[in-house]
Amino acid sequence: MVRHSIPLPESILKSAKDGIMDSCAPWLLELYEFSVNQGERFWGALGRERLSWITPFHTVQNCDLRQGRIRWFEGGQLNTSVNCLDRHVHTCPDRVALIWEKDEPGTQVKITYRQLLELTCRLGNVLKRQGVRKGDCVTLYMPPCPVAVAAMLACARVGAVHNVVFAGFSSEALADRIRDAQSKLVITVNQGLRGGKTIDLKKTVDQAIKSCPSVQRVLVAMRTENPVAMTDKDVPLEEEMMKEDVTCEPVAMESEDALFVLYTSGSTGKPKGLVHTQAGYLLYTSLTHRYVFNYHDGDVFGCVADIGWITGHSYIVYGPLCNGGTTVLFESTPVYPNPGRYWETVERLKISQFYGAPTAIRLLLKYGDDWVKKYDRSSLKTLGSVGEPINLEAWEWYFRVVGDGRCPVVDTWWQTETGGICIAPRPSDPEAEIIPTMAMRPFFGIQPVLMDSKKQGNRMSANNTSGALCISKPWPGMARSIYNDHQRFIETYCKPYPDHFFTGDGAYRSEEGYYQIVGRLDDVINVSGHRLGTAEIENVVNRCHGVAESAVIGYPHDVKGQGVYAFVVLKEEVDTPEALLAQQLKDMVSKTIAKYAAPDYIQVVKRLPKTRSGKIMRRILRKIVEGKVDELGDLTTLDDQRVVEEIIEGRRLLLDLNQSK
Repeated sequence: MVRHSIPLPESILKSAKDGIMDSCAPWLLELYEFSVNQGERFWGALGRERLSWITPFHTVQNCDLRQGRIRWFEGGQLNTSVNCLDRHVHTCPDRVALIWEKDEPGTQVKITYRQLLELTCRLGNVLKRQGVRKGDCVTLYMPPCPVAVAAMLACARVGAVHNVVFAGFSSEALADRIRDAQSKLVITVNQGLRGGKTIDLKKTVDQAIKSCPSVQRVLVAMRTENPVAMTDKDVPLEEEMMKEDVTCEPVAMESEDALFVLYTSGSTGKPKGLVHTQAGYLLYTSLTHRYVFNYHDGDVFGCVADIGWITGHSYIVYGPLCNGGTTVLFESTPVYPNPGRYWETVERLKISQFYGAPTAIRLLLKYGDDWVKKYDRSSLKTLGSVGEPINLEAWEWYFRVVGDGRCPVVDTWWQTETGGICIAPRPSDPEAEIIPTMAMRPFFGIQPVLMDSKKQGNRMSANNTSGALCISKPWPGMARSIYNDHQRFIETYCKPYPDHFFTGDGAYRSEEGYYQIVGRLDDVINVSGHRLGTAEIENVVNRCHGVAESAVIGYPHDVKGQGVYAFVVLKEEVDTPEALLAQQLKDMVSKTIAKYAAPDYIQVVKRLPKTRSGKIMRRILRKIVEGKVDELGDLTTLDDQRVVEEIIEGRRLLLDLNQSK
């Protein structure tokens, strides 16, 4: 059952009555100040009230950002699956937990809390029978479906760590993540369905595990009726589940035991596995789900992300289910079978909160208003945006057309690293001002600061200023480490600005103190909400036998937010036509990482702009790609300034060639 109260401080509670943000009240600011100034009392009270414990915790927090030590609710024991399932089965067993919106519209399946618990227990017993023990890592390569959610919860029930890999990744990318996590068991489906197309996921897994000696078994669920080749490592999942009991004893987990590892791209070529733990993550996702979106019992929460990303973990699975909510699993695409798919789904499922990516909003905007207005969207209460900053045109269309000007738009900022939403307009206060394209206000317990982006450690105290976005206090939902590489965690997030968590994003703080995210400060590109390290793409491009070196840049894209632009220097002996070579490189990136990572443009250049010490001046390439050739700045450190003119002319010819096609 959803709980609506925050129990401290007592004086504020008397004013709050039934809910902390159900109406405009002057104590909201006071409550925020309390959450950052007396975090132990604030989070301690919430932890006791909102989670079900096997053993109560004795220490609220034991954190030191400088040392990279983040520990919450020490001494406490709980089980995440119990908090997401069992306690709701005791009070509302027939409440719908999941609505699986399958690829074909009108074929939705509803799963109650009782049914999801039984599914989870059967799967948990299969995991135990296959030798999975507490602390083992299980990799999931699955589309959004009830079995995938049950697999996540089953891992949590038996104490295993799940590693969900987006089912659009290539076999090589999947293998990298399996090897790093040292998974001995993989769960997949025979085939996936998306946008009317069949995807052979089992084949991808078969190829991946050839280079993964740790994998002992592959559990294969049947999403379609098409048979697939099975090996001696493969186990038919549904058959095994039918043999198991519908009860599975939950394992008592320490608050700081790992719940899952999720891989995300960084500024180096190797993806990093962010580790999230049990109690703090669960508390934070449930709280942000409830109060950022103003979720109430009876609402249908429609997050259309994939479970392979942190958005799916936090706001399809853990946050909504911990709150006893009804959450939608969306298997299809925004334009299948037509551009009205989202809004037809809203009408049919009576979705209350809709949470999607700006990329999809920009795409649907181009199809016009009719596809939206064709369907009844009166059930909508809140619209959400996630994954990247939303532009003004998309925001206004989302608010005016999709929400009929009556639904607040929640432009949320957060990351895989933060676990849950950190900055958002908080529309649960209906009188709160919302400014388009701004994430605006920090959530309870979050204290953002802007630092000198040159990493000199100076805090930017004034408003109407920009800087590197950091968070000065730890919070329960934040990642604890990078899997098997805690030093990299410290170097990436704790060392750049000591005593602060460095997000890697730049932000602007307005005169009123509101925050607007302006983009990455490192070499990470955000393509349709998917973070890609430029080094990761360059590593693939440089493998091509004809490539001497490359530089990958993100550039503004009308639909995707950012596109990928690659500059390539060829070896002297290469005589392959440039068009053919470009296609080969795109295919290589698609095969090695994922299709969305393939460069939109590949420009062959004689040389790259470098300093005399040999460093590529990426800011120059970025300005050229953005068409800002009059804003290149100081070029005196270049080894040869003539290279800039060559690249500018080459880009003009490339664009002319593409326009003529």
